[in-house]
Amino acid sequence: MSRLDHLTRRQMMLAAGAAAFGAAPMSRLFAREPRAATKKVLFFTKSAGFQHSVIARKGDQLSLAEKILTELGRDHGFEVVATKDGRMFDPDKIGQWDAFAFETTGDLTTEGTDRQPPMSADGKKALLDAVHSGKGFVGMHCGSDTFHSRGQDVDPYIQMLGGEFAGHGDQQKAKVLIADPRFPGARSFGDAESFELEEEWYAQKNIADDLHVIYVMVTDGMKGPQYQRPNFPQTWARMHGKGRVFYTSFGHRDDVWTNPKFHGLLLGGLGWSTGQVDADVEPNIKKVTPHYDQVGK
Repeated sequence: MSRLDHLTRRQMMLAAGAAAFGAAPMSRLFAREPRAATKKVLFFTKSAGFQHSVIARKGDQLSLAEKILTELGRDHGFEVVATKDGRMFDPDKIGQWDAFAFETTGDLTTEGTDRQPPMSADGKKALLDAVHSGKGFVGMHCGSDTFHSRGQDVDPYIQMLGGEFAGHGDQQKAKVLIADPRFPGARSFGDAESFELEEEWYAQKNIADDLHVIYVMVTDGMKGPQYQRPNFPQTWARMHGKGRVFYTSFGHRDDVWTNPKFHGLLLGGLGWSTGQVDADVEPNIKKVTPHYDQVGK
C-alpha cells in the first residue's frame, strides 16, 4: 500500500464524513467504481508563466501534485493522466476525456516558461467547447492565473472558470467560511462553520455573478493590500452550458497537497464535475458574498 493510501483511504473517509452527503452519494464518490464506469481525467500542468513547485517535475518523474491526483484517481474511480503537452487538446484527441483538471499558468497557447508543447488556438476552442457541451472541469490554485483577460475583454477561459487571479500577498494562516456544507467534499475540513489554514491565498477579479460559492475567503485580519476588500469566493461551482465547473484556490503549498482534507475536497469536485454525484449549485454569490466585486488594490 502506498504512502497516499495510508494518508487518504481511512482519514479522508472520516474527514469527509458520510453525514455531509448521505451514504449513497458517498459510496458512489469514494468507492472503487467498476472499470466500465471509470472516468478519464486529463490533469494539465503546463506553466507558460510561473511554475509552482508542486507541479515541477524532476526528469521524467511526475510532480508531487501529479502523483497525488493520479493515485487518488486510481483509488476512487478516476483514470487521471497528467501531462504538460498542449497537443492533448487537439480536436482529434480531446474527445477521450470526461473531465479536465488544471493547475496551470499563463497563456497556454505559447511555449512559455516550461517550454513544453503549447495548446493550439483550435485546442483552446476545443477545450471550451467540450466543457460547454458537458465535459467536467476542475481548476486548482493557479488555474485562475491562466489565459488572462485584456482590459475589459474577459478571456473566454476566465468566463468558463468564473474568476481570474488578481494577485496574492504573503503566505499566511487565514479563515475560510463554509458556505455550502452539503457540496461533496465540503465537510472534509471539519464540521464547524469555518476553518483556518496556511496557504498562498489568491485574490480574484472578473468574478462571475452566477457562482455557487462553497467556501468564502474571510478577509478580516488578513495582511496585504490584495485582501483589503469584502469577503469573496474561495471555492466554487458553476454550470457552463451543460458542463460542470469546479474551482478552488487551494493548491500552492506542498503540505496542502499532502493534506487528506484537501484530497476530500478534490474528490468531491471531481465526483461532481464528472456527474458521479449531484449537488445543488444554484447561484448564491450575491447572498453569501454580496460585495464580491469590490476588488482590492
